[in-house]
Amino acid sequence: MPTSSDMTTHTDPALLDALQHQVAVFARRAEQSRLGGVGQARNSMDRAAYLLLNRLDQEGPMGVKALACGMGIDSSTVTRQVAPLVESGLVSRATHPEDGRAVVLQLSERGRARLEEVRESRRALMALVTEEWTQEERDAFCTLLTRFNTSLADITAALPPGGAAS
Repeated sequence: MPTSSDMTTHTDPALLDALQHQVAVFARRAEQSRLGGVGQARNSMDRAAYLLLNRLDQEGPMGVKALACGMGIDSSTVTRQVAPLVESGLVSRATHPEDGRAVVLQLSERGRARLEEVRESRRALMALVTEEWTQEERDAFCTLLTRFNTSLADITAALPPGGAAS
């Protein structure tokens, strides 16, 4: 993997400054709005809950450790974040189908319905934000944002715990 000094010698520092600034602005705006959608469901589910429910919906039932690993966070964080989802009936605990001693988390029917309500609200927000964009622009933005997030996750995973890049 190239070091950060290798990257800056091949990329215009002004462009990198503009990019980091736009990412910071995006992060602030995303946090302000929580990208929570429009309508009645706007801001009705926090980011952690949305990401956990979404992962369970996409990947199916799984244990806390697998869920934490897939999300790039530690098990204690998942345990803390999933507790209110279990209490509210959005997630249920079940015995592992192959190992009756293990417990898996799964999206409940109530959780699935709630997740779809929030997704629909967030889809409406994305449609509103990009209503003047062409389909090609939406596709390109989604592709590049996915690539950016994947690269950022890869770099973050390679960092020493609690450390910064050298």
